[in-house]
Amino acid sequence: MLNITQTDNSKTTILIRLLVGAVFLSEGIQKFMFPEALGVGRFIKIGIIYPEYLAPFVGAVEILCGILLLVGLLTRIASFMLFITISVAIITTKFPMLQSSFWKFAHESRTDFSMFIGTLFLIIRGGGYWSIDFHRKKNGKRKRGR
Repeated sequence: MLNITQTDNSKTTILIRLLVGAVFLSEGIQKFMFPEALGVGRFIKIGIIYPEYLAPFVGAVEILCGILLLVGLLTRIASFMLFITISVAIITTKFPMLQSSFWKFAHESRTDFSMFIGTLFLIIRGGGYWSIDFHRKKNGKRKRGR
């Protein structure tokens, strides 16, 4: 059975973690800084139920999980939470654009699609060598082996 914090020793996974983590951290903060444009107001505009609760909840998830990705702690769990978030965002805000123009959809969804693929990559691979997940596992094995 796969340990949820198990990861490989790839030293380049940090690039994907930093990219995805920074984008979600920034977007989560902006939901609180600009609530009318990106938080509750946006959720009302796109028809999300209970926007006054869900917008701050999504913002908090993006902030917390973004930070977890940046340090590489519980990478798979954080990535899964963000995968759900970005999937809902694509379905509710990007797919409706397909009714008017594929190219508008392609242009407007490029960041969302990148985050979708990035979170999927991190769910599959884990945090990599430069993550707390990797070094906790490594240190845990040493302690048991003594």
